[in-house]
Amino acid sequence: MNADRGDWRLYRADRVPRPRPLPKAPPWRRFPADDVQRHALHYHITDAEADIVNAALHLRRPLLVTGAPGTGKSSLAASIAYELGLGDVLRWPVNSRTALADGLYRYDAVGRLRDANRAGQHGDDSDIGSYLRLGPLGTALATGTPGRPRVLLVDELDKGDIDLPNDLLVVFEEGTFEIPELARLGERHTDVAVMVDGTSDRHTVRHGRISCQEFPVVVLTSNGERDFPPAFLRRCVRLDLKQPTGEQLRSIVAAHLGPDGLSAADDLINTFLERRDTGQAMLATDQLLNAVHLRVNGVDLEREGLVAAVLRSLDEAGPQE
Repeated sequence: MNADRGDWRLYRADRVPRPRPLPKAPPWRRFPADDVQRHALHYHITDAEADIVNAALHLRRPLLVTGAPGTGKSSLAASIAYELGLGDVLRWPVNSRTALADGLYRYDAVGRLRDANRAGQHGDDSDIGSYLRLGPLGTALATGTPGRPRVLLVDELDKGDIDLPNDLLVVFEEGTFEIPELARLGERHTDVAVMVDGTSDRHTVRHGRISCQEFPVVVLTSNGERDFPPAFLRRCVRLDLKQPTGEQLRSIVAAHLGPDGLSAADDLINTFLERRDTGQAMLATDQLLNAVHLRVNGVDLEREGLVAAVLRSLDEAGPQE
C-alpha cells in the first residue's frame, strides 16, 4: 500500500499552487491500452454462462446479453476476442438516433462534391472509394475470413429506434447487403476499394455488394429497458448475466488490484453487497473497484460522504435546485 497515507488530498481548494505529478491511475484507466487484453484478462463469468456463449459460437447466432449495469456485458466481447485470437473488437454504440445504415456504411457525398469542385473534376467515379467507409457491422461482415470471424459489439441495442432490431434481421440472416452508390456504377467500376471501420485499411467491394465469408461473432447488449420482437429474439441466443457474488467480487478485486487490493476490500465488499442485495442502491462492480483503489492508495474513505459518493446508487437523482 501507499506508505504516505496522510497526503492523499491532491486538491485542497485553498487556492495555493502545489505542482506535483499525479499518482498512477487505476489499471482500467491507463491509456493507451490494448482494449481487448485489458478487458479480457480481468473478466469473470460462471461456467454456466460460458456454456451459453459457446452455444452461440457453435450456432453462429448473435448473443443477446442482458443484465444490470456493471455485470460485464460489454466486456464479454473483448473476452471472446482475446481467448479466440480474433483481433480487435468492432464497436457499434447505439443511441436513439441510430439507424441500420450507420452500422453498414457511410458515404460522404458532400465531401466528394466539394473536392471535385475544387479540382475542377466532374463525372469521374474512380475516387468514390475514398468517400465510402464501412461501419462496424459492414466491416465485420466484409473482413472476416473462414475460421476467423470478426467480433462485433452492438452496445445498448435497447436504446435504439424501435425498428432497429427488425432492420437487423435481414442482414443477420443473409450476411449480405448492397451499397447502392457502388451498385449503380455497373461495369464502369466493378471493383472499388473502400475504407473500413477502425483502421486505414481498404476492402475491395465487387459489384457494389458486401457478402460475408464467415458470419461475425455478434454480441448485442441490453439493459432491459424494453422488449424485443419475437422474430428478432428467435434468431439470437440469450444470456442473462447475474450480479457477481461475494466470492466473485473478491476474485475480480484480486485480478485488478492484486493482494493489497484484496486485503483492503473486505469491509467495502460487505458494504457493497449489503446495499446492492437489499435494494438500497443500484451499484456496478466498477464502483467497488474504485473504492478499493482509493483505499489502497491512501485515500481516507472515512471522511464524511466519500464512500457514499463513490458507492452512490446509479438510479439516484442529483439534488433538486
